[in-house]
Amino acid sequence: MNAVVPFSAALHERASSAHSPRECDGFMADLLNGTGSRDDYIALIAQHWFIYEALETAAARMRHDPVASVFLSDKLTRLPALEADLAFLLGPEWRAQISALPTTQAYVSRIRRVAATWPGGFVAHHYTRYLGDLSGGPFIGRLMQRRFGFDTNGIGFFLFGDIADPRAFKNVYREQLDAVPWDDDEKARVIDEVLVAYRFNTELFADLARAKASQVA
Repeated sequence: MNAVVPFSAALHERASSAHSPRECDGFMADLLNGTGSRDDYIALIAQHWFIYEALETAAARMRHDPVASVFLSDKLTRLPALEADLAFLLGPEWRAQISALPTTQAYVSRIRRVAATWPGGFVAHHYTRYLGDLSGGPFIGRLMQRRFGFDTNGIGFFLFGDIADPRAFKNVYREQLDAVPWDDDEKARVIDEVLVAYRFNTELFADLARAKASQVA
């Protein structure tokens, strides 16, 4: 008899297979290996503000949903940290200095659309962003800290000071995924939406690279 694969494991396996080799090249690779600039870092943080503004606005509406609300935690909230980072990096008038790139606009529209009518779709985007941030964010934050001489100002987005044990937190999140009352068709839809979110993230790096190249040209 074949063992039943937990939903969280199936989701992780499909998501892992969705990683494109292009994610290891270009804009993000330059930022991580030290050839990217402070302006590149600011551009990345700015795009994240638009994404998390949409996601956390949707989260506020999902607090009354019996399934989606299980995944919500104030410890994950990123928007105040992003705004503090942008104020530090760009000054108090930071909002007037940033704009959403085309991929970001499409990503935000997708989050708003699925969150308006489909709790499972919201969970898919919530999972993709927050568990990814919690897994890789602290490492990226430390790199940016050394690269640009930051203390904690400027990298608050990557710091999860209210989560003492990220691994334990992620394990609980995965247990919650395994406990959702979705049938197999709905689970497949959620996995497909996670793959959509991954594609948006990959395409955003390409968009950032194009925007940078257009400024240099």
